[in-house]
Amino acid sequence: MEGVIQVVEASGQFQVVLGNKVEKIYDELMPMVGELEETGPDDGEKVGLGTKILNTVAAIFTPTVPAIAASGMLKGILAVAALIGLNMYGLDIKTYNTYIILNAASDALFYFMPIILARSAAKVFKTNDYIAMILGATLCYPAIVDLMTGENPVTLFGIGITQANYVSSVVPIIIAVFVLAYVEGFVKKIMPEVLKVIMVPTLSLLVMVPATLMVFGPIGIYFGNVVNWAYYYIMGLSPILLGAFIGGIWCVLVIFGAHRAIIPIGINDVAKTGRQNLLAFAGAANFSQAGATLGVFLKTKNKNLKTVAASATVTALFGITEPAIYGANLRLKKPMIYAVISGALGGALMGWGGSYGNAFANQGVLTIPVYAEAGTKAFVCYLLGCLIAFGGACIMTVVLGFNDLPEESAKKVHETLTDVVKEAINDDLVVEDSDLVVDSPVEGRTISLAEVPDEVFASGAMGKGIAVYPSKGEIVAPMDATVSVLYPTMHAIGLTLDNGVEMLIHIGIDTVNLDGKFFEKHASVGEHLTKGQRIVSFDMQGIEAAGYDLTTSVIITNSNNYVAIGSTKDNHIETNSNLLFLLTNTAV
Repeated sequence: MEGVIQVVEASGQFQVVLGNKVEKIYDELMPMVGELEETGPDDGEKVGLGTKILNTVAAIFTPTVPAIAASGMLKGILAVAALIGLNMYGLDIKTYNTYIILNAASDALFYFMPIILARSAAKVFKTNDYIAMILGATLCYPAIVDLMTGENPVTLFGIGITQANYVSSVVPIIIAVFVLAYVEGFVKKIMPEVLKVIMVPTLSLLVMVPATLMVFGPIGIYFGNVVNWAYYYIMGLSPILLGAFIGGIWCVLVIFGAHRAIIPIGINDVAKTGRQNLLAFAGAANFSQAGATLGVFLKTKNKNLKTVAASATVTALFGITEPAIYGANLRLKKPMIYAVISGALGGALMGWGGSYGNAFANQGVLTIPVYAEAGTKAFVCYLLGCLIAFGGACIMTVVLGFNDLPEESAKKVHETLTDVVKEAINDDLVVEDSDLVVDSPVEGRTISLAEVPDEVFASGAMGKGIAVYPSKGEIVAPMDATVSVLYPTMHAIGLTLDNGVEMLIHIGIDTVNLDGKFFEKHASVGEHLTKGQRIVSFDMQGIEAAGYDLTTSVIITNSNNYVAIGSTKDNHIETNSNLLFLLTNTAV
């Protein structure tokens, strides 16, 4: 439909993304629907429990994936270095200061997992992330760790506490932050406005620290242990069956996003035991996708599809399977089936051999050393499992074949894959290669748009751009421009720059709920502004104290008019500095 940018489905709800015309559409719709009443959490259509759990788990763990991948990669490099040093030079580099420091960097994420997850859980449950992080830090505090792991009984207010080591734990902090959201909400309701800034966080901590140590922490520990036990109990019954299941079904789960629901098992395993086999089995699935795509490359007579398969094979070998799945195997159907079969065979061998890794690392050729410490048999089975998955899928694809794509369809696949790749990476356009430069309308710390905790902006549905966490509470005209939209709540501004660029500036996350509180406007719709002229100012402390994230998205809403849009690589931006770089169609 014209004017509708995208429809986003999330948690059983639909968001219709309209862009700069949303205010006009809103004004037209309101007389039709009449006065709206607020609905409670139990009103309307309910989302299934499974969907809620899957969405919550994905939302909490997804922001941590880059850090987890980096830690796993560093762990793999250290494992290779240790093996080379011991076998070739007779040196145990694990006693060297350099190794100890780098090993600490690879382990730090898991050691302080309660603090890391506290922040992402706070975003999901919409509570104060700093208070949540204090809860996580309390669980990792050295004196608390010593107390909870000591031999003497521990009491709080004279009441005995279940002693448990919460370092590296996953479930306890998630439960604690979930409860914190309700405690904080209740305290906000009963607390006078003038006391909220100080008393809400204070009372939240006074309630949640004892509650976490006495109730939610032990429950989380027991629950996490049960989940971990169940996984390994199944493996104990038949590790071959478990390996075959994960190796075969993993990439199918990736298609539906369901793999995120079991990723925490692997993370928890590494955090608690220093090893995991989930991604060993998943590695068979990844290599099978690479093998099937290589088979497509060798078998197809179509030049465009051959190019797609070649590049997808390389990326799959490094653990990025989406191009292989969507660009070739799933499209052609039969190679996907061959990959599932081969992945299951490879995973079964890994399960039989007891393969495991000492880090939660992305499954690819660079992280193979992560699985070396499992011992000769386990490591050989891992290598053979990967080889069977890769070679089996490749051979079946070549020998059994598939229905090749005609030229036109292959061209569409290539275009689709190109779009996927473009969407997956940031444009590398720099100011020297652009023909339009837009300065920043806000001063602060720059953030990748993909990291914004709002699906509408992070997905790029509104257009390309960048986010800034303000260090100064004002929005100014980045260039000479006309105010096309200024929402009554003043949290969002639409500008049409004199050079034709259409820009949306969205201040904060969910700040529309403030209904204009803490905001002040200095311009009006239709007013022409000169560069640097103030548009809106806002009370940063007041908004943050109210529990809102000030991350401000700066979006080019007519991104389709440009060949490429790049952004500054500087970590901090001033209002008179270049923020976005654009390349127009006429410049190609």
